[in-house]
Amino acid sequence: MWVLVIFCLLVGLVLGFQLPVLLPLVYTKYMSIAVLAALDSVFGGIRAYMEESFDNIIFLSGFFVNMLLAAGLAYMGDRLGVELYLAAVIVFGVRLFNNLGIIRRYLLKKH
Repeated sequence: MWVLVIFCLLVGLVLGFQLPVLLPLVYTKYMSIAVLAALDSVFGGIRAYMEESFDNIIFLSGFFVNMLLAAGLAYMGDRLGVELYLAAVIVFGVRLFNNLGIIRRYLLKKH
């Protein structure tokens, strides 16, 4: 299974670096928040897998709902003239580092 995961990761990286994606400057804030939310979901999924509590439905729903909520929060903040995207950056950043710390501890205890 790990071979398939690593293969798909490498294919995604090669495609991502070879295909130019040009976003208008207006959307970069929304996209960066959505990517941060997606990374939070991915590391949460890895953590759940290591704790043997991974559920596909929970992962996929969290992945898309977190991205849409974060981008929507940034959009609403722009419409109101308030930098609400900073709240999403802080929350998802803290959760991402928390999940990374738990994954690191799990791997260190296992090996």
